[in-house]
Amino acid sequence: MGWLQRLFGMGKPANPEQAVSGQAAPNAVASAPPEAQVGGTIPPERVGLDGQYDQSGLAKRVALAFDQDPQLDDVNTLWVAQLGTTVVLKGSVPSQDVLSKMVQVASGVNGAQSVDTNQVQVG
Repeated sequence: MGWLQRLFGMGKPANPEQAVSGQAAPNAVASAPPEAQVGGTIPPERVGLDGQYDQSGLAKRVALAFDQDPQLDDVNTLWVAQLGTTVVLKGSVPSQDVLSKMVQVASGVNGAQSVDTNQVQVG
């Protein structure tokens, strides 16, 4: 079971590369509540896998990015969440190398400004 399936109960989208990029769909602003729009657009951290508004869009796109990276097996003891533009990793990982790779991948997802690993245990 992959990250996206385990954390959000979702399968991979048809175009995973586009989903990870976090590009809003042309009609996406209509799906967003007015308070979530910034200058008539959806902030990148709120763009979901389908390009529409999604409160957990960044976390879902990070989970998909983890699924797309062949070096990252699903670590059943780690969860992905978000607080605004911060990706929050919680749980435990087997090694510092795995955690470093996860931080690198998560940081590369559009909309992620930082990655919080304070709630991750290594080992």
